[in-house]
Amino acid sequence: MRPFDKKPHLAAWPSKFMIAEFHRIRRLPPYVFEEVNRLKARLRVEGVDIIDFGMGNPDMPTPAHIVDKLIETARDPKSGRYSASKGIPGLRRAMAAYYDRRFGVRLNPDTEVIATLGSKEGFANLAQALTAPGDVIICPNPAYPIHAYGFIMAGGVIRHVPALSPEEYLSGVSRAVRNSAPPPSVLVVSYPSNPTAQWVDLDFYKDVVALAKRHEMLILSDVAYSEIYFDDNPPPSILEVDGARDLAVEVNSLSKTYAMAGWRVGMVVGNARMCAALARVKSYLDYGAFTPIQVAAAAALNGPQDCVADIRATYKSRRDVLITSMARAGWDIPAPTASMFAWAPVPEAFREAGSMRFAKLLIEKAGVAVSPGVAFGESGEGYVRIGLVENEHRIRQAARNVKRFIEQSGQILSAARATAEANQETWA
Repeated sequence: MRPFDKKPHLAAWPSKFMIAEFHRIRRLPPYVFEEVNRLKARLRVEGVDIIDFGMGNPDMPTPAHIVDKLIETARDPKSGRYSASKGIPGLRRAMAAYYDRRFGVRLNPDTEVIATLGSKEGFANLAQALTAPGDVIICPNPAYPIHAYGFIMAGGVIRHVPALSPEEYLSGVSRAVRNSAPPPSVLVVSYPSNPTAQWVDLDFYKDVVALAKRHEMLILSDVAYSEIYFDDNPPPSILEVDGARDLAVEVNSLSKTYAMAGWRVGMVVGNARMCAALARVKSYLDYGAFTPIQVAAAAALNGPQDCVADIRATYKSRRDVLITSMARAGWDIPAPTASMFAWAPVPEAFREAGSMRFAKLLIEKAGVAVSPGVAFGESGEGYVRIGLVENEHRIRQAARNVKRFIEQSGQILSAARATAEANQETWA
Protein backbone atom coordinates (compact mmCIF):
# COMPACT_ATOMS: atom_id res chain seq x y z
CA MET A 1 0.00 0.00 0.00
CA ARG A 2 1.33 3.42 -0.97
CA PRO A 3 1.83 5.89 1.92
CA PHE A 4 -0.85 8.25 0.65
CA ASP A 5 -3.35 5.37 0.55
CA LYS A 6 -3.09 4.81 4.27
CA LYS A 7 -5.92 6.14 6.39
CA PRO A 8 -4.78 8.08 9.46
CA HIS A 9 -5.33 6.36 12.76
CA LEU A 10 -8.33 7.77 14.64
CA ALA A 11 -6.06 9.06 17.39
CA ALA A 12 -4.21 11.20 14.85
CA TRP A 13 -7.26 13.36 14.18
CA PRO A 14 -7.42 16.65 16.10
CA SER A 15 -9.62 16.41 19.16
CA LYS A 16 -12.10 18.93 17.73
CA PHE A 17 -13.23 16.31 15.22
CA MET A 18 -14.13 14.02 18.07
CA ILE A 19 -15.94 16.30 20.48
CA ALA A 20 -17.29 19.35 18.63
CA GLU A 21 -20.97 19.45 17.74
CA PHE A 22 -21.80 20.05 14.11
CA HIS A 23 -22.76 23.65 13.37
CA ARG A 24 -26.50 23.18 12.81
CA ILE A 25 -26.81 20.74 15.71
CA ARG A 26 -25.28 23.35 18.01
CA ARG A 27 -28.09 25.72 17.05
CA LEU A 28 -30.76 23.29 18.23
CA PRO A 29 -31.57 23.01 21.94
CA PRO A 30 -32.24 19.61 23.52
CA TYR A 31 -35.62 18.32 22.35
CA VAL A 32 -37.77 19.06 25.39
CA PHE A 33 -40.34 16.40 24.54
CA GLU A 34 -37.60 13.76 24.73
CA GLU A 35 -37.32 14.02 28.51
CA VAL A 36 -41.01 13.22 28.91
CA ASN A 37 -40.88 10.54 26.19
CA ARG A 38 -38.02 8.72 27.91
CA LEU A 39 -39.96 8.63 31.16
CA LYS A 40 -43.07 7.43 29.35
CA ALA A 41 -41.12 4.64 27.62
CA ARG A 42 -39.52 3.49 30.89
CA LEU A 43 -42.86 3.30 32.68
CA ARG A 44 -44.40 1.32 29.83
CA VAL A 45 -41.55 -1.20 30.02
CA GLU A 46 -42.38 -1.53 33.71
CA GLY A 47 -45.97 -2.37 32.79
CA VAL A 48 -47.60 0.95 33.66
CA ASP A 49 -50.72 1.74 31.65
CA ILE A 50 -50.12 5.24 30.25
CA ILE A 51 -53.09 7.26 29.01
CA ASP A 52 -51.26 9.26 26.39
CA PHE A 53 -52.45 12.76 25.50
CA GLY A 54 -48.92 13.88 24.72
CA MET A 55 -48.53 13.57 20.95
CA GLY A 56 -50.99 14.89 18.38
CA ASN A 57 -51.15 11.52 16.66
CA PRO A 58 -54.65 10.73 15.32
CA ASP A 59 -55.93 7.37 16.53
CA MET A 60 -58.86 7.11 14.12
CA PRO A 61 -58.59 4.95 10.99
CA THR A 62 -58.10 6.56 7.61
CA PRO A 63 -61.46 6.46 5.77
CA ALA A 64 -61.93 3.26 3.78
CA HIS A 65 -62.36 4.84 0.33
CA ILE A 66 -58.94 6.51 0.67
CA VAL A 67 -57.26 3.26 1.67
CA ASP A 68 -59.01 1.43 -1.17
CA LYS A 69 -57.68 3.92 -3.71
CA LEU A 70 -54.15 3.47 -2.34
CA ILE A 71 -54.39 -0.32 -2.70
CA GLU A 72 -55.89 -0.10 -6.19
CA THR A 73 -53.15 2.23 -7.41
CA ALA A 74 -50.35 0.29 -5.73
CA ARG A 75 -51.30 -2.77 -7.82
CA ASP A 76 -50.34 -0.92 -11.00
CA PRO A 77 -46.88 -2.24 -12.01
CA LYS A 78 -45.79 1.32 -12.86
CA SER A 79 -46.67 2.70 -9.43
CA GLY A 80 -43.25 1.98 -7.95
CA ARG A 81 -41.47 4.43 -10.23
CA TYR A 82 -40.20 7.82 -9.14
CA SER A 83 -42.96 10.34 -8.68
CA ALA A 84 -42.95 14.16 -9.00
CA SER A 85 -41.29 16.22 -6.27
CA LYS A 86 -43.87 19.04 -6.50
CA GLY A 87 -46.74 16.55 -6.62
CA ILE A 88 -48.51 14.78 -9.46
CA PRO A 89 -50.81 17.06 -11.51
CA GLY A 90 -53.97 15.29 -10.32
CA LEU A 91 -53.13 15.93 -6.67
CA ARG A 92 -52.26 19.57 -7.26
CA ARG A 93 -55.53 20.05 -9.12
CA ALA A 94 -57.39 18.43 -6.20
CA MET A 95 -55.66 20.76 -3.74
CA ALA A 96 -56.58 23.79 -5.84
CA ALA A 97 -60.18 22.56 -6.05
CA TYR A 98 -60.29 22.17 -2.26
CA TYR A 99 -59.20 25.80 -1.79
CA ASP A 100 -61.82 26.98 -4.27
CA ARG A 101 -64.56 24.94 -2.60
CA ARG A 102 -63.61 25.66 1.01
CA PHE A 103 -62.27 29.21 0.95
CA GLY A 104 -63.40 30.64 -2.38
CA VAL A 105 -59.73 31.03 -3.37
CA ARG A 106 -58.84 30.14 -6.96
CA LEU A 107 -55.30 28.84 -7.36
CA ASN A 108 -53.29 27.89 -10.42
CA PRO A 109 -52.31 24.26 -9.73
CA ASP A 110 -49.21 24.60 -11.92
CA THR A 111 -47.72 27.69 -10.27
CA GLU A 112 -49.44 28.22 -6.91
CA VAL A 113 -49.70 24.70 -5.45
CA ILE A 114 -46.91 22.42 -4.22
CA ALA A 115 -47.63 19.01 -2.69
CA THR A 116 -45.30 18.29 0.23
CA LEU A 117 -44.34 15.36 2.44
CA GLY A 118 -46.58 16.64 5.23
CA SER A 119 -46.82 20.24 6.36
CA LYS A 120 -43.67 19.94 8.48
CA GLU A 121 -41.46 19.19 5.47
CA GLY A 122 -43.10 21.95 3.50
CA PHE A 123 -42.45 24.46 6.26
CA ALA A 124 -38.83 23.38 6.76
CA ASN A 125 -37.99 23.50 3.07
CA LEU A 126 -39.72 26.85 2.69
CA ALA A 127 -37.37 28.11 5.37
CA GLN A 128 -34.42 26.75 3.38
CA ALA A 129 -35.72 28.40 0.21
CA LEU A 130 -36.44 31.83 1.70
CA THR A 131 -33.75 32.38 4.32
CA ALA A 132 -30.31 33.94 4.03
CA PRO A 133 -27.94 33.66 7.02
CA GLY A 134 -28.85 36.33 9.55
CA ASP A 135 -32.35 37.02 8.24
CA VAL A 136 -34.75 37.95 11.05
CA ILE A 137 -37.92 35.87 11.30
CA ILE A 138 -40.88 36.85 13.49
CA CYS A 139 -42.36 33.76 15.12
CA PRO A 140 -45.12 33.25 17.70
CA ASN A 141 -44.24 31.93 21.14
CA PRO A 142 -45.55 29.42 22.13
CA ALA A 143 -45.56 27.72 18.74
CA TYR A 144 -45.16 24.37 17.02
CA PRO A 145 -41.36 23.83 17.11
CA ILE A 146 -40.78 23.70 13.32
CA HIS A 147 -42.03 27.28 13.03
CA ALA A 148 -38.86 28.52 14.69
CA TYR A 149 -36.38 25.70 14.21
CA GLY A 150 -36.94 25.29 10.48
CA PHE A 151 -35.58 28.82 10.11
CA ILE A 152 -32.86 28.33 12.72
CA MET A 153 -31.53 25.34 10.77
CA ALA A 154 -31.60 27.51 7.65
CA GLY A 155 -29.42 30.15 9.34
CA GLY A 156 -32.14 32.59 10.34
CA VAL A 157 -32.47 34.57 13.55
CA ILE A 158 -35.76 34.19 15.41
CA ARG A 159 -37.52 37.14 16.97
CA HIS A 160 -39.98 35.47 19.35
CA VAL A 161 -43.21 37.34 20.04
CA PRO A 162 -45.55 36.26 22.88
CA ALA A 163 -48.73 34.77 21.43
CA LEU A 164 -51.02 33.63 24.23
CA SER A 165 -53.75 35.49 22.32
CA PRO A 166 -53.98 36.67 18.69
CA GLU A 167 -54.27 40.27 19.87
CA GLU A 168 -51.10 39.96 21.95
CA TYR A 169 -49.25 38.52 18.98
CA LEU A 170 -50.34 41.19 16.51
CA SER A 171 -49.41 44.06 18.81
CA GLY A 172 -46.11 42.36 19.62
CA VAL A 173 -45.31 41.96 15.92
CA SER A 174 -45.67 45.72 15.44
CA ARG A 175 -43.20 46.36 18.27
CA ALA A 176 -40.78 43.70 16.98
CA VAL A 177 -40.72 45.24 13.51
CA ARG A 178 -39.88 48.66 14.93
CA ASN A 179 -37.08 47.28 17.08
CA SER A 180 -35.41 44.70 14.83
CA ALA A 181 -32.16 45.23 12.96
CA PRO A 182 -31.99 44.13 10.23
CA PRO A 183 -35.73 44.43 9.54
CA PRO A 184 -37.63 41.13 9.65
CA SER A 185 -38.04 39.36 6.31
CA VAL A 186 -40.67 36.73 7.22
CA LEU A 187 -43.70 36.70 9.53
CA VAL A 188 -45.14 33.38 10.75
CA VAL A 189 -48.81 33.03 11.68
CA SER A 190 -50.56 29.82 12.71
CA TYR A 191 -54.31 29.60 13.34
CA PRO A 192 -55.93 27.41 14.54
CA SER A 193 -52.87 27.33 16.73
CA ASN A 194 -50.86 24.38 17.87
CA PRO A 195 -50.54 24.45 20.87
CA THR A 196 -52.99 27.15 22.08
CA ALA A 197 -56.00 26.00 19.96
CA GLN A 198 -57.01 29.61 19.25
CA TRP A 199 -58.14 30.77 15.83
CA VAL A 200 -58.83 34.09 14.16
CA ASP A 201 -61.32 35.76 11.84
CA LEU A 202 -60.64 37.35 8.47
CA ASP A 203 -60.17 40.82 9.98
CA PHE A 204 -57.09 39.55 11.81
CA TYR A 205 -55.60 38.35 8.54
CA LYS A 206 -56.41 41.69 6.88
CA ASP A 207 -54.38 43.42 9.60
CA VAL A 208 -51.53 40.93 9.17
CA VAL A 209 -51.39 41.42 5.41
CA ALA A 210 -51.47 45.22 5.75
CA LEU A 211 -48.68 45.12 8.34
CA ALA A 212 -46.54 42.77 6.24
CA LYS A 213 -46.97 44.91 3.12
CA ARG A 214 -46.08 48.05 5.03
CA HIS A 215 -42.84 46.50 6.26
CA GLU A 216 -42.03 44.36 3.19
CA MET A 217 -42.28 41.00 4.94
CA LEU A 218 -43.29 37.65 3.51
CA ILE A 219 -45.98 35.67 5.37
CA LEU A 220 -46.04 31.95 6.14
CA SER A 221 -49.45 30.88 7.41
CA ASP A 222 -49.95 27.42 8.92
CA VAL A 223 -53.56 26.16 8.77
CA ALA A 224 -53.01 22.44 9.36
CA TYR A 225 -56.08 22.36 11.66
CA SER A 226 -58.44 24.32 9.41
CA GLU A 227 -61.00 21.49 9.33
CA ILE A 228 -60.97 20.68 13.06
CA TYR A 229 -63.31 23.31 14.49
CA PHE A 230 -66.27 23.14 16.87
CA ASP A 231 -68.27 26.31 16.22
CA ASP A 232 -70.57 27.03 13.29
CA ASN A 233 -68.09 29.24 11.42
CA PRO A 234 -65.01 27.48 10.03
CA PRO A 235 -61.59 29.13 10.29
CA PRO A 236 -60.67 31.26 7.26
CA SER A 237 -57.58 31.27 5.06
CA ILE A 238 -55.25 34.25 4.84
CA LEU A 239 -55.45 33.86 1.06
CA GLU A 240 -59.05 35.11 1.19
CA VAL A 241 -57.66 38.60 1.85
CA ASP A 242 -57.27 40.77 -1.24
CA GLY A 243 -53.60 41.05 -2.13
CA ALA A 244 -52.47 38.28 0.23
CA ARG A 245 -51.02 36.24 -2.61
CA ASP A 246 -48.61 39.09 -3.32
CA LEU A 247 -46.59 38.05 -0.28
CA ALA A 248 -48.11 34.99 1.46
CA VAL A 249 -48.20 31.24 1.22
CA GLU A 250 -50.22 28.88 3.32
CA VAL A 251 -49.10 25.50 4.65
CA ASN A 252 -51.85 22.92 4.99
CA SER A 253 -52.13 19.19 5.62
CA LEU A 254 -54.33 16.15 5.18
CA SER A 255 -52.97 14.61 8.39
CA LYS A 256 -55.71 15.62 10.82
CA THR A 257 -58.52 16.32 8.35
CA TYR A 258 -58.59 12.74 7.03
CA ALA A 259 -56.69 10.90 9.82
CA MET A 260 -53.72 10.50 7.46
CA ALA A 261 -50.84 11.66 9.68
CA GLY A 262 -48.54 8.77 8.76
CA TRP A 263 -49.21 9.17 5.04
CA ARG A 264 -47.26 12.47 5.03
CA VAL A 265 -49.28 14.56 2.59
CA GLY A 266 -49.37 18.33 2.86
CA MET A 267 -49.42 21.36 0.63
CA VAL A 268 -47.97 24.84 0.24
CA VAL A 269 -50.20 27.20 -1.73
CA GLY A 270 -50.29 30.86 -2.62
CA ASN A 271 -47.57 33.23 -3.83
CA ALA A 272 -46.16 31.83 -7.08
CA ARG A 273 -42.61 33.08 -6.50
CA MET A 274 -42.40 31.43 -3.09
CA CYS A 275 -43.92 28.23 -4.46
CA ALA A 276 -41.35 28.20 -7.27
CA ALA A 277 -38.54 28.61 -4.74
CA LEU A 278 -39.87 25.70 -2.71
CA ALA A 279 -40.21 23.56 -5.85
CA ARG A 280 -36.59 24.33 -6.75
CA VAL A 281 -35.35 23.24 -3.32
CA LYS A 282 -37.49 20.11 -3.32
CA SER A 283 -36.26 19.13 -6.78
CA TYR A 284 -32.81 18.61 -5.25
CA LEU A 285 -34.06 16.73 -2.20
CA ASP A 286 -36.91 14.34 -3.05
CA TYR A 287 -39.02 12.76 -5.76
CA GLY A 288 -42.30 13.31 -3.94
CA ALA A 289 -44.43 10.85 -2.03
CA PHE A 290 -45.12 7.32 -3.31
CA THR A 291 -47.48 7.83 -6.27
CA PRO A 292 -50.31 5.66 -4.84
CA ILE A 293 -50.30 7.86 -1.74
CA GLN A 294 -50.67 10.96 -3.90
CA VAL A 295 -53.49 9.38 -5.90
CA ALA A 296 -55.25 8.39 -2.67
CA ALA A 297 -54.77 11.90 -1.31
CA ALA A 298 -56.46 13.29 -4.41
CA ALA A 299 -59.32 10.84 -3.80
CA ALA A 300 -59.59 12.17 -0.22
CA LEU A 301 -59.89 15.77 -1.40
CA ASN A 302 -62.19 15.02 -4.34
CA GLY A 303 -64.34 12.37 -2.70
CA PRO A 304 -67.16 12.39 -0.14
CA GLN A 305 -66.49 14.71 2.78
CA ASP A 306 -68.82 13.16 5.35
CA CYS A 307 -65.74 11.44 6.81
CA VAL A 308 -64.32 14.88 7.66
CA ALA A 309 -67.50 15.79 9.52
CA ASP A 310 -67.35 12.45 11.38
CA ILE A 311 -63.74 13.02 12.44
CA ARG A 312 -64.59 16.56 13.55
CA ALA A 313 -67.55 15.29 15.56
CA THR A 314 -65.35 12.70 17.30
CA TYR A 315 -62.89 15.38 18.39
CA LYS A 316 -65.73 17.60 19.60
CA SER A 317 -67.23 14.79 21.66
CA ARG A 318 -63.84 14.02 23.19
CA ARG A 319 -63.30 17.70 23.93
CA ASP A 320 -66.62 17.88 25.77
CA VAL A 321 -65.87 14.77 27.83
CA LEU A 322 -62.38 16.06 28.66
CA ILE A 323 -63.61 19.46 29.85
CA THR A 324 -66.47 18.14 31.99
CA SER A 325 -64.66 15.15 33.50
CA MET A 326 -61.50 17.12 34.32
CA ALA A 327 -63.61 19.88 35.90
CA ARG A 328 -65.14 17.28 38.21
CA ALA A 329 -61.60 16.12 39.00
CA GLY A 330 -60.62 19.65 40.06
CA TRP A 331 -58.82 20.75 36.90
CA ASP A 332 -60.53 23.60 35.03
CA ILE A 333 -59.54 23.52 31.35
CA PRO A 334 -60.79 26.11 28.85
CA ALA A 335 -62.78 24.48 26.04
CA PRO A 336 -60.90 24.82 22.75
CA THR A 337 -62.91 26.07 19.78
CA ALA A 338 -60.64 24.43 17.20
CA SER A 339 -57.74 21.99 16.68
CA MET A 340 -57.28 18.58 18.30
CA PHE A 341 -55.74 20.02 21.46
CA ALA A 342 -56.69 21.65 24.73
CA TRP A 343 -54.31 24.27 26.14
CA ALA A 344 -54.61 23.82 29.87
CA PRO A 345 -53.16 25.90 32.70
CA VAL A 346 -51.22 23.79 35.19
CA PRO A 347 -53.57 23.14 38.16
CA GLU A 348 -53.14 25.69 40.92
CA ALA A 349 -51.86 23.10 43.38
CA PHE A 350 -48.94 22.29 41.05
CA ARG A 351 -48.27 25.77 39.63
CA GLU A 352 -45.04 26.16 41.60
CA ALA A 353 -43.57 23.03 39.99
CA GLY A 354 -43.65 24.41 36.44
CA SER A 355 -44.99 22.69 33.34
CA MET A 356 -42.13 20.24 32.82
CA ARG A 357 -42.04 18.93 36.37
CA PHE A 358 -45.84 18.80 36.48
CA ALA A 359 -45.92 16.74 33.26
CA LYS A 360 -43.34 14.30 34.64
CA LEU A 361 -45.14 13.93 37.97
CA LEU A 362 -48.45 13.42 36.16
CA ILE A 363 -46.99 10.48 34.22
CA GLU A 364 -45.26 8.96 37.22
CA LYS A 365 -48.08 9.32 39.75
CA ALA A 366 -51.23 9.28 37.60
CA GLY A 367 -50.23 7.43 34.44
CA VAL A 368 -51.37 10.38 32.29
CA ALA A 369 -49.08 11.89 29.65
CA VAL A 370 -49.36 15.50 28.46
CA SER A 371 -46.93 17.86 26.69
CA PRO A 372 -45.32 20.55 28.88
CA GLY A 373 -46.06 24.03 27.62
CA VAL A 374 -42.43 25.10 27.89
CA ALA A 375 -41.65 22.67 25.05
CA PHE A 376 -43.40 25.15 22.73
CA GLY A 377 -41.44 28.16 23.96
CA GLU A 378 -40.87 30.09 27.16
CA SER A 379 -44.28 31.78 26.85
CA GLY A 380 -45.83 28.34 27.18
CA GLU A 381 -44.64 27.97 30.76
CA GLY A 382 -47.53 27.43 33.14
CA TYR A 383 -49.52 25.41 30.59
CA VAL A 384 -49.68 21.90 29.17
CA ARG A 385 -51.05 20.70 25.86
CA ILE A 386 -53.56 17.83 25.91
CA GLY A 387 -54.19 15.93 22.67
CA LEU A 388 -57.69 14.61 22.00
CA VAL A 389 -56.22 11.29 20.92
CA GLU A 390 -57.73 8.88 23.45
CA ASN A 391 -61.31 7.61 23.39
CA GLU A 392 -63.95 8.84 25.81
CA HIS A 393 -63.60 5.87 28.17
CA ARG A 394 -59.88 6.53 28.49
CA ILE A 395 -60.47 10.25 29.01
CA ARG A 396 -62.80 9.51 31.92
CA GLN A 397 -60.26 7.04 33.33
CA ALA A 398 -57.58 9.75 33.10
CA ALA A 399 -59.85 12.18 34.95
CA ARG A 400 -60.27 9.71 37.81
CA ASN A 401 -56.49 9.38 38.01
CA VAL A 402 -56.07 13.16 37.92
CA LYS A 403 -58.59 13.59 40.75
CA ARG A 404 -56.51 11.38 43.06
CA PHE A 405 -53.35 13.11 41.85
CA ILE A 406 -54.67 16.57 42.77
CA GLU A 407 -56.02 15.36 46.10
CA GLN A 408 -52.54 14.07 46.98
CA SER A 409 -50.74 17.18 45.66
CA GLY A 410 -49.21 18.11 49.01
CA GLN A 411 -47.39 14.85 49.60
CA ILE A 412 -46.47 14.46 45.92
CA LEU A 413 -44.86 17.89 45.83
CA SER A 414 -43.08 17.38 49.15
CA ALA A 415 -41.51 14.17 47.92
CA ALA A 416 -40.60 15.72 44.56
CA ARG A 417 -39.00 18.73 46.25
CA ALA A 418 -36.95 16.47 48.53
CA THR A 419 -35.77 14.43 45.53
CA ALA A 420 -34.80 17.61 43.67
CA GLU A 421 -32.79 18.85 46.65
CA ALA A 422 -31.03 15.51 47.03
CA ASN A 423 -30.08 15.62 43.35
CA GLN A 424 -29.10 19.29 43.60
CA GLU A 425 -31.71 20.21 40.98
CA THR A 426 -33.27 23.64 40.70
CA TRP A 427 -36.89 23.59 41.81
CA ALA A 428 -39.21 25.12 39.21
